[in-house]
Parts: sequence; C-alpha cells; structure tokens
Amino acid sequence: MRKNTAFSTILALLLTVVLVAGGYTFFKDMDGPVLQITPVTDRVSPLTVLHIAMNDESGIRALSVGIRKNNVINVIFKRHFDEYLPNRVVDVSLKDANLREGAFDLEIRATDGSLAGFGQGNTRTVLLPMRLDTQPPRISVKTLPPNVRRGGAAVVRYAIDEDVSESGVLVAGYFVPGFLQQDGTYLCFFPFPYTMTARDFKTAVEITATDMAGNVTKSRLTVMSFERNFKSDSLELTDDFLRVVQHKLGNLAPDAVNPLECYLHINNQVRANDVRKLREIGRDTAAAMLWKGPFQRLPRSAARAGFADHRFFTYQGKLVGESFHLGFDLASVRNAEVPAANSGRVVYVGGMGIYGNMIVIDHGLGLMSLYSHLHSQLVKAGDIVEKGQAVALTGSTGLAFGDHLHFGMLVGGIEVTPLEWIDAKWIQDNVTGRLAAPVN
Repeated sequence: MRKNTAFSTILALLLTVVLVAGGYTFFKDMDGPVLQITPVTDRVSPLTVLHIAMNDESGIRALSVGIRKNNVINVIFKRHFDEYLPNRVVDVSLKDANLREGAFDLEIRATDGSLAGFGQGNTRTVLLPMRLDTQPPRISVKTLPPNVRRGGAAVVRYAIDEDVSESGVLVAGYFVPGFLQQDGTYLCFFPFPYTMTARDFKTAVEITATDMAGNVTKSRLTVMSFERNFKSDSLELTDDFLRVVQHKLGNLAPDAVNPLECYLHINNQVRANDVRKLREIGRDTAAAMLWKGPFQRLPRSAARAGFADHRFFTYQGKLVGESFHLGFDLASVRNAEVPAANSGRVVYVGGMGIYGNMIVIDHGLGLMSLYSHLHSQLVKAGDIVEKGQAVALTGSTGLAFGDHLHFGMLVGGIEVTPLEWIDAKWIQDNVTGRLAAPVN
C-alpha cells in the first residue's frame, strides 16, 4: 500500500513538473513583437514607403499590412519568414496599394515565433489613422541673394504651406538642407561650387520640399551668378620632394611602390576621401545662426595661398596631376595661437588625410570653419567656443611643409571662399541685411 502511495506521489510530482515546464514553454512569451513604424505621420501618398522595425526575443514569424476602410480590409503586404530572427526591418511601399481619397486605417500585424496560442505565436496589431494626401507642398521664396560669385555662398529664405520632412536647395543635384526658424520661414545657405561655371550654376539651382506624405515639390531657383577668377600655377615635383612626402605620409598610401605613386595616391584618392568626410561632417549642424559679425582671420599673418588656386603638377617635364587649394594658407610665427573665427560649436577634432590635425567649428545652418595642419588642438568635439578664443596652435601636419594655418569655410559640407566671410560689407549686403528684411 505504501509502495502504491509513493508511486502515486512521484507520478503526480512528475506530472506537475511536466505541466509546469509545458506551461512555461507555451506561456513564457505572451506579448507580441514591439513595432516601430516610420515615417511618423497621419498622411500618406502612393510615394510613401513604410519602414517597419520589429523586435521580439522569440523571433519574428510573420508580417502583414492592410488598408482598412468601412470595415473592409485590403491586405497589401504579407510575408511569412523562414528564419525567426529577433530583429527584422521591412520596407513596405504604398505605390500599388490602390489608395482612395479620404480617411482610412493602416493595419499592421506582426506575429512572433513563440509557442503561445498552441504554436501560433503572439500577434501585435497596430492601427494607424491615415489620410491620402497627393498634393505637393507649395514653396514661396521670401528673400533671394542679390548675386553669388563662383566659389562663394548664398542664402535664401522661404516659406512652405504645410509641415515637411525635409526642404532645401539642390545644386546640380547636391542637396543642401534648409532649417525652420522661429518666424515660420526656412533659411538655407548654399554654395556656388568652384568647379561650376556661372552659366552652369544659373540653371542648376533648384528649391525643393518633401511633405509628410512623401509628395515632392521642386522648382528652379533664379539666382544671379557671376564668374570669379582663380590663380593657376605649374609646379615641378622633384625626387627629393617626393621622398620627403613618402617619408612623412607614406602611411596614407601603404601600397605605393615608389615616391611618385605615393604622392599621386595622396593627392587623388586621399584628397577625394577627405572631401567625402567633410560632407558628412557638414550634416552635424545647428538649426540656428550661432555666429555674429565678420569672421576673424589668424592675427598678424601673411597669406601664402588663396582659395581655389589651381595647381598643375609635372614630373620630369610631364603633367602627372592637378589639384585645387580650397582655403587660405596663413603664416605667422611658429606654433601661433589660432583663434576661433567666430562663435560656434566644435564638431570635429582629429586627424584627416591631407589636412593633418584639424578642427571644424559649426556656426549653424550648415556654415562651418575649418582649421588644419595644426600642431595641436586646444578644444574637444562638443565644446562651445567664442569668437577669438584660442582653439589650436599652428603646425605642419598633413600635406604641409612649413608651419602655417590652412583656414577654410564650408557651406553644406562644401568648401567656399573664406574671403566673403571675413568681409563685413559682404555679410551685411548678402546675409544679415537681407535676412533682417520683413517677410512678404
């Protein structure tokens, strides 16, 4: 009798363990996937692409997206995943959704890979009230620059009749963002690249805006553009010079088989990579003007090279390369203190290719100042600096041979002539004076 009782007790315990284990397996995950849907908006168009990010520790089993209107749902996307990954991102285009005018609900259903629901998994449903919007935003230009010269910069002020996800100016397809101001208008500083002629630039500038539903407006922006002449020089590369370059900067061209190849790699590939990095840095900007008045140059300095000086390089009498010098070379005493040209926020401190040790200061709205070939930097990224504050010491790092400061200005990540920004009259006539004008 006791044996039967003991056996029954053990059997009951085993059954309890099995039930508990089974219950834990089936019910440990009772929540559906976490969903993040962008863009965050209540208006869509056939151009809208939904970016759906899903997360669940049990993995993502399936996703469906439908249009619900008048209690009828039209499924526009449905997918069952072969592999249950804990994180998935899916883009769903509304291009073929056959959207109709009026309000509707966007229904998004995501199911995890758990054994809940007797193996069916947990499903999370998100209903988003939406409305079809097929009308592009309307842009009204309030203030245009009086003129802009090759290698220089300009600013436009404009208004938009609805909320937008982005707006700005396209220069030959290169997008420079505009920024919403407290008065409800937008400001956009944009460059006249030194590589373009006035004729090409005049027909290559457009103003654009994309609303929250994805509708795009794009129209020609009429700008008075003028040429500017730049210096041109031919420089002979000697073997001694090339050996010095390879000894100093050979790490930038580790596969070069001789000093000439090393120099050409640095002058071409490294220089081009620096341009791409500066464009990336140019996006880290404040939405307001952080500066005031003309920009300050290195005190008691002499100019050694100008903006967009065109240099042709020859070796043993043959043309082997060329480059444009994009800034001012200013020479003073050795390790001279470098002042911040204007107030702003430090967005980059470090080394970069041909520039060597470098600092970039953001002055807002995509306007930045650049200081390179430095011996040392006295600030760090994120620091707020005031005009005239010492930020570095001059040096000869990077592709430099002699202590000096390479001072540059950038608009939208593209280098422009510093000459305009150190000129109080130019700033008054082309920037601050025009921005202070009343909005029509």
